[in-house]
Amino acid sequence: MKQFFPHAATTDGVTVRVAVSYLPEQSEPRRSRWFWAYHIRIENDTARAVQLLTRHWVIIDGRGARHSVEGEGVVGEQPLIAPGASFDYVSGCPLQTPSGAMQGSYRMIDEDGAFFDATIPKFALFASAVES
Repeated sequence: MKQFFPHAATTDGVTVRVAVSYLPEQSEPRRSRWFWAYHIRIENDTARAVQLLTRHWVIIDGRGARHSVEGEGVVGEQPLIAPGASFDYVSGCPLQTPSGAMQGSYRMIDEDGAFFDATIPKFALFASAVES
């Protein structure tokens, strides 16, 4: 699994895995625009269902500027993840620099009504080939 999702963090039995890809075809370096896609897999290794309620991202560009993004759910959903199941989605991130990083958390609730924050591991954004 690590070869497909090299970044992972586990919180209270919920593992968040991340794979990231630089997308040169959607980037415009001459206009200071670089774009990455990231694939998230959330695995529920607990004995109870969990639901993702909100997301909180911290995005850091190559100059060290920090941007915070918060909102309900992910890609328009607030998925309920059964015990032993997983949820996958793909999203993207533009930056005005050819490198940066992302990390964050998902606010979760389990079927007993207990809230917890599942860690999204920090991962680097790096343009593999910087065009001029």
